[in-house]
Amino acid sequence: MVSILKTLREKENISQDDLASELGITRQTLGKYENEETPFPLETIKKLAKIFNVDYSCFIDNRMPTTPEYNIVSKPNTKPKQDIRIDIPQENISKFKQVLLYILNKVGAKPNVGQTVIYKLLYFIDFDYYELFEEQLMGLKYIKNTYGPTPVDFAKLIKEMEKDGELEEIKTKYFNKDQTKYLPIKEPDLTILSAQELKHIDKELERLSDMTGSELSAYSHKDIPWVGADMGDVLDYEAVFYRNDETSRREYADEND
Repeated sequence: MVSILKTLREKENISQDDLASELGITRQTLGKYENEETPFPLETIKKLAKIFNVDYSCFIDNRMPTTPEYNIVSKPNTKPKQDIRIDIPQENISKFKQVLLYILNKVGAKPNVGQTVIYKLLYFIDFDYYELFEEQLMGLKYIKNTYGPTPVDFAKLIKEMEKDGELEEIKTKYFNKDQTKYLPIKEPDLTILSAQELKHIDKELERLSDMTGSELSAYSHKDIPWVGADMGDVLDYEAVFYRNDETSRREYADEND
């Protein structure tokens, strides 16, 4: 398998010496990372993610980013509601940002709520809403990785929100493990969300926000959209209608009724 580190380094035309210097390691150590002789330490993964502007999971799973650019629209979908469900995610930057700020204002101060928990809260808010109401809330794209669903372009959007003074990313510890947290600077604009959407988000936060990242990852691994996808693939919203009793959020009429 080709090393993502070597691929990205050569794509950006960065020498081994320059990258090693930026990382604070020797060229020989960098060579071992590229040849997959030595696993990446977490701190090195974080530095590489910033240097190449990709998500941490790319180095953890040794895969290239799914999409190099935003695969989202900047305005809500204004087309009339259709009778047939659309299973192609219809991401909305503005709604995502306000939902994230709302989550951070509600539960972001909890010690367990770091990046991993945020990933899973966004996932279940989106996929549970689709199962319940057969329409999308944020409509983010999520890919399957080792630790559960990961929202595509999350890192880029966080940088954008930091630049705009909407939140601040900080590094901290949780049970002696490195943790990335986000501090909201602005209040969310709730006019972009319906009463139904807010009620749904509140229920999801009440249900899930006290779980640790490991617990939420394990729970997401039982969910059919994640189970049915190949590693690195985008998760299918339509798969929520095949969920088992443990993860399903909807009461379905008995087939014999």
